[in-house]
Amino acid sequence: MPHAPPLGALLRQYGAGSALTCEPVDQGLLNRGYRLCTTRGRYFLKHHFDPETADPTAIERRHRATQRLADLGVPVAPPLVARDGRTVAVVGGHAYALHPWIEGRHRHGGELSTEQCGRLGALLGVVHAGLERVMPAHTRRRTAPAEGADPADTFALIDELLARVRRHRPADSFDELARHRLLERRGLLERHADRRPPHGGSVGWVHGDFHPFNLLYQGDAPAAIVDWDRLGVQPRAEEAVRAAMIFFVRPEGTLDLSKAGAYARAYRRTAGATPSQLAAAVHRVWWERLNDFWMLRWHYERGDTRADPQFPAASALAVWWTREYDAVCEAFSG
Repeated sequence: MPHAPPLGALLRQYGAGSALTCEPVDQGLLNRGYRLCTTRGRYFLKHHFDPETADPTAIERRHRATQRLADLGVPVAPPLVARDGRTVAVVGGHAYALHPWIEGRHRHGGELSTEQCGRLGALLGVVHAGLERVMPAHTRRRTAPAEGADPADTFALIDELLARVRRHRPADSFDELARHRLLERRGLLERHADRRPPHGGSVGWVHGDFHPFNLLYQGDAPAAIVDWDRLGVQPRAEEAVRAAMIFFVRPEGTLDLSKAGAYARAYRRTAGATPSQLAAAVHRVWWERLNDFWMLRWHYERGDTRADPQFPAASALAVWWTREYDAVCEAFSG
């Protein structure tokens, strides 16, 4: 097993019995997790290895937040407490956390009914409202987020990525699609460069990475929101829009506006967000998508192809969204 965790030492810290089986959980781009069965039960063992989020003190703060949300009735899976009273075990310089195993499955928006899409939006609104209640007031920031990306920087990045595409050998179908989308995006930015959004509005506590792989369902009901590594203070309405663009994007790169609308109405109701806040968030996330090439940067700069399957739909969505901008705004704010 690659990156096998030190099961004996970990399980002794938690008093969780002896390991019977330990299977890697493959879903997710940045997580390293294991389905663990012991003589005491079934668990999810998480290895916090992303340098940006692996500080044990910060992990413990996030754990306390999820426990407070659980106390409010939000479906989460707080970690177990080790014998030393901590929720993070550090072994060999690596940080681990043990969670109860939640039986369930991930569901994309295409699998949800319109009513279930409303429940999804309401759930995210409850998360945002709940975080506002449980996070310490003195850590809240009310400064506006930075203004949107500068198209001049994006044009330079496009040129750099096009050069990398040209140098890639042997050329393949991914290179062909990447070149097409880069040239297409440059044209879109040239036509819409005057629509760069100003500084954003109010911010609040957000999950930070709300998408189908971080939500488990049991039947029709959400059972647990997982992976709180990106918990932080960000524009809340923008998280709602970003999540919708992942849940409700179709394979051809269009958005299911009917489902997105049901989701957005329920989110506004439970989060206390206004239509104008959602419309502004749509504009900022649209601009973000026009200027963002993280999947291509992973592929060409890092040689990391894990996000490649997402690229066709995500890159097509930016084009469709530009064409259907008014309809998307209406779905989120109408």
